[in-house]
Amino acid sequence: MSVESVLPTASAYCSASSAALLLSVVWLFLLRYVPAEAMSTVGGFEPGRDDLIRAFVPAVAWALLFLLVFGLAGGWFLAGRMLAPLQGITTATRRAATGSLSHRIELEGRRDEFRELADSFDAMLAQLEAHLDEQRRFAANASHELRTPLAISQTLLEVARDDPRRDTAALIEGLQMVNARAIDLTEALLLLSRADQQSFAREAVDLSLFAEQAAETLLPLAEQRGIALDASGEVAIALGSPTLLLQLTTNLVHNAIVHNAPDGGIVRITTGARPGAAVLVVENTGERLDPALVSTLTEPFRRGGGRITTDRSGVGLGLAIVKSIVRAHGGFLDLAGRDGGGLRVVVTLPAAP
Repeated sequence: MSVESVLPTASAYCSASSAALLLSVVWLFLLRYVPAEAMSTVGGFEPGRDDLIRAFVPAVAWALLFLLVFGLAGGWFLAGRMLAPLQGITTATRRAATGSLSHRIELEGRRDEFRELADSFDAMLAQLEAHLDEQRRFAANASHELRTPLAISQTLLEVARDDPRRDTAALIEGLQMVNARAIDLTEALLLLSRADQQSFAREAVDLSLFAEQAAETLLPLAEQRGIALDASGEVAIALGSPTLLLQLTTNLVHNAIVHNAPDGGIVRITTGARPGAAVLVVENTGERLDPALVSTLTEPFRRGGGRITTDRSGVGLGLAIVKSIVRAHGGFLDLAGRDGGGLRVVVTLPAAP
């Protein structure tokens, strides 16, 4: 039996029960003390209990019938008003179950429990739709990028097959480079998936130590490109995965070195502590960046100049991995172009208790 039929029936039953209870009270506390037979008095005629019953039974029957019909009608009306929001939520749930996440309830009216439930459901659908779109876009980009090294390998092998006198050493070197790029891309994809799934243990870590370690690790690359590294700052204790946060710091520093000024520049790495938060700031010099371009840098397989190329500057997942790690730790990531050119990245993570 549905709720729409139970509520009106229950309302009518309650109305009839209330009327019956009232009549029972009247009988117990009033009519039982009235004599059964009518009496003639000096002042006139006093009806007895039987006379009162014959006079009021038809009126009571009509009153009970009216209360029964009124209870049913009122119950149907109230049930419709009360269950209308639930019907909208049920419709949205069924559409979401079929894969349609674009539908929204958008419940109007006063802010009650149904309104809060509908708003929460709409927010959940919006997050699911955004996450699904991001996953589809990432899968399309990943399949395209993984196809590129395979196609290059196939081309190199076909050329070597058609030209037996081709230098074998050059072929091996080319295949090694393409294979190394495919391995880097695969490892980056696995790291990104791990961060998205939040399958890691959390502990207290010092971001300043990670900044020094990343600067020390990437110092040869910076010297090769003529980039000066400046790592400084105070202790910043965050709560998270040491492996992922070290990868986050390394990716930011590597990105700042690779996409720096062509004639040499500076990379500054600073850390700090705020109430309830640990902050890591990485900024580099370089060309001025369009704000519209900056907003797309955290998308997979994007970088400052657009789509990634076939050089060894990266696989285009550095900032995408940073964004995923920050989100998995419940932090905030802010990217902004510097006034003098270059990029400034601010990572804010929850501090360890």
